[in-house]
Amino acid sequence: MTSFISRRNVLAGAVGASAAVSIAPLLTATAAEFPSLAPSGALAERAEKFLSSLDERRRKLATFTWNGSEWRSWNYFGGGGFIKPGLRLEQMTSTQKDATWRLMEALLSPAGLVKARNVMLLQDILAAAGNGRGRRSSQRFSIAVFGEPGAKGAWGLRLEGHHLSLSFSVRDDQIVSVTPAAFAALPNRVMSGRHRGLTTLQGEETLARRLQSDLAPRVKAKAQISGRHLFNILSSAGRERANARKVGVAAAAMTDGQRELLWQLIDTYAVEPYVGALAAAQKASVRSGDTAAVHFAWYGPNTVERSFGYRVIGDNFVIELGCIDDKAQHLHPVFHDLGNTLGRPT
Repeated sequence: MTSFISRRNVLAGAVGASAAVSIAPLLTATAAEFPSLAPSGALAERAEKFLSSLDERRRKLATFTWNGSEWRSWNYFGGGGFIKPGLRLEQMTSTQKDATWRLMEALLSPAGLVKARNVMLLQDILAAAGNGRGRRSSQRFSIAVFGEPGAKGAWGLRLEGHHLSLSFSVRDDQIVSVTPAAFAALPNRVMSGRHRGLTTLQGEETLARRLQSDLAPRVKAKAQISGRHLFNILSSAGRERANARKVGVAAAAMTDGQRELLWQLIDTYAVEPYVGALAAAQKASVRSGDTAAVHFAWYGPNTVERSFGYRVIGDNFVIELGCIDDKAQHLHPVFHDLGNTLGRPT
């Protein structure tokens, strides 16, 4: 049975070296070159309220220049005591934590909030089991604001910690990018203790396995890129567009039911985590290319509790999932908008 943290707990609880990317497009692009996903609504107001709740020391930790090295160096991997740039929840007052969640509610759906909280909870579960005790914590997640929130100009927001990195770019009061976006997990399936049965990335695994299993042998053989699983994502910071070549099998070669599974999988990454108009805009965005030419690529076996990996590559997005362990418990997924990742148009 799969269990989830309740919506009430989501809102009451605390959230707990890359290749250089050219910044020229950000400095010279016009507003027309930044296609809007959705109006930012109350986001700037909530960001300003969050920042106004901070004293000078905390505000300095929470704020960075727009499009500086910290913005471009998103990172949900380990290292550095799992500490990411920004103001960590463990450094906040309860009022500041509430303001953090109010900020994220302007962007994430109830399902997205639950998934983020479950990723954070897994850090506590690991620490309680002796894995990273003293370094892992659901409170060791950082909120960072890049640039000046407001109705004019460009700015960004990031929630990040071990196994979670959510970046949002805003320009002239319009959300222009929600990627890179990564909800990762270890262990993806909690096997014991009071959280037994919790599966954090359920759709990301089960939908992909169902799709691969359902393909006809000839189509499945084309989708299979390697007998070895994809160990980790290929499109890390500075390489967001480096692995966008279409490989595997095209949606055009699938049955209607298989294409439906493919789009359910894509929506798990691109639509379901986001709120309202932003989710609707994301749904339209990923379907704006040639939907028949979306490719699905599989790596490794398709056996329950054995490592696997996959990529889904469209005209304007790429999804990847790799397995760090042998039992498909340590999952590293990522979603990129190829046309406008980190608020940087092509």
